[in-house]
Amino acid sequence: MDITVLKTEKKNYLSFLLEKSSVAFANSLRRMAIEEVPIMAIEWVELRKNSSVLYDEMLAHRFGLVPLKTDLKSYNLPSECPCNGAGCAQCQLKLTLKAKGPATVYASEIESSDPKVVPVYPKMPIAKLLKGQAIEAEMTAILGQGKEHAKWNPGLIYYKYKPVIKISKKGESCLECIKLCPQEVFDKKGERLVINEKNLLNCHLCGACEEASGGEVAVEKDVTDFVFYVESWGQLSADDIILNASKRLDKKLDEFAEVFKKPKEK
Repeated sequence: MDITVLKTEKKNYLSFLLEKSSVAFANSLRRMAIEEVPIMAIEWVELRKNSSVLYDEMLAHRFGLVPLKTDLKSYNLPSECPCNGAGCAQCQLKLTLKAKGPATVYASEIESSDPKVVPVYPKMPIAKLLKGQAIEAEMTAILGQGKEHAKWNPGLIYYKYKPVIKISKKGESCLECIKLCPQEVFDKKGERLVINEKNLLNCHLCGACEEASGGEVAVEKDVTDFVFYVESWGQLSADDIILNASKRLDKKLDEFAEVFKKPKEK
């Protein structure tokens, strides 16, 4: 198995090529990243005062969807914490908000007891308050996993097969493929159709070139090579999402192997 990083951008975006692997492994890695990598999110909200136009439930829902920067070294999942989920400084974090109108309440006004865990996007609006309206809330954030709720989903993670394009001798004359390809995968060399190697991995197997050339340009998928894309919501970097996903997958496989080592009950 080989991994080649294709592109990184501001820690929130990563694309890489996974070679000599299988669909089973690629999909397992994707699911681990989406469902198992823990991130911090607000779980409980105690509203001391809410005279805004938003119902308590709506306001609590908005708090829950505020992305929080996550420090995985300082916190445990409640199910893996020494307190067994009873609630302690190792698995819970307190946040507060006090705001008065007239004003727009932004995520930056949420005060955290841990300076490492703060809203990712300070300018995210939470509510609008008119004169005389106010919000006072105490919140508790915990680590959670995307399989429990979407607010614990770390980002958008997906993959596609690596494209393999073959141009026959007759297909080299089909210059129409250049205009039809939405990803600019083809180029012209003299009067011949050639592949633009820089854009080859952008091909999303739409088949427009095959149709235009009558099958003289063939697009196939390599079922052992995959192009991965990771777009983080900001709680963790894209690199951390994949690294933690691989650790979680290793742990699951170790647990699976242990089951087969146990003697069968008669």
